[in-house]
Amino acid sequence: MAADVAWAQRWVRETARSIAANKEELTELDRQIGDGDHGENMNRGFTAVVAKLDALPEPPAHVSDVLKLVATTLMSTVGGAAGPLYGTAFLRAAKVADLPELDGRGVVAVLEGALEGVQARGKATVGEKTMVDALSPAVQAAVQAADGGGDARAVFAAAAEAAQKGAEGTIPLLATKGRASYLGERSIGHQDPGATSTALILAAGVVASETAP
Repeated sequence: MAADVAWAQRWVRETARSIAANKEELTELDRQIGDGDHGENMNRGFTAVVAKLDALPEPPAHVSDVLKLVATTLMSTVGGAAGPLYGTAFLRAAKVADLPELDGRGVVAVLEGALEGVQARGKATVGEKTMVDALSPAVQAAVQAADGGGDARAVFAAAAEAAQKGAEGTIPLLATKGRASYLGERSIGHQDPGATSTALILAAGVVASETAP
């Protein structure tokens, strides 16, 4: 399977559905160590993305067109740190996705671009209890899958699985970035909401690859 423009659009729609279904969980996770608005903010953002996708006068030509739309919409509609972080992630990803479709290596490039964007914006590294703790292992798993000859779906699936494990791995971590860092040791024992939403977004990409017409 190649990740084409139709897949990218399904990815957006599936992400919106997944975020909406998990909105309360994301909100509760953020209530424990943050502002308590991550679920609502992400739901509002991806609802807006789908609305803009539906309103396009012409279908997107390249995967990058879809990713750019996601980036600009999230930046303008998602509050807190998540809007700029996710917006930058999708914008950097779009720069390497100016193609009608992506193969396994193309998916790796997209994920690497997203990680670079998040780290450039948030200055976070692995182990600081942020979305980087989901996205970084996702990139590593994607590279390994691509090196093994995996197609776009296989690479994305490997990334999504690693992201989920990475998100769960934030539970014992001490937060040293973002609002959660204000809690000090009280942040230990809670799963990071940004890492969790990152895992949901990547999992949605796998579902999108399985629901191709």
